[in-house]
Amino acid sequence: MWRVWLLFDPRRTLIAMSIFLMVLALLIHFILLSNPRFNWLSNPAAAPAAVSMQSTVTGPQSQLVAGVTR
Repeated sequence: MWRVWLLFDPRRTLIAMSIFLMVLALLIHFILLSNPRFNWLSNPAAAPAAVSMQSTVTGPQSQLVAGVTR
C-alpha cells in the first residue's frame, strides 16, 4: 500500500478527494431539493410527520394478549 503513495502526492490526493466528496454531497442535496416530496425548504409544513397509531391494552386483557393466563 505504501507504494501507491509513492505514485501520488498525498496532499494533492486528499484535497482532490475532499473536493469530490463535497461536490457529491451538494449534488445529492440539490437532487433532493428538486423533488417535491423531499424539498424541505419550500414548504416545510406540507408533509407532517407520520403519527403512530399504536393502541395499548391495559387491565386484565393485557395478560391475555401477552399469552399469560392465571
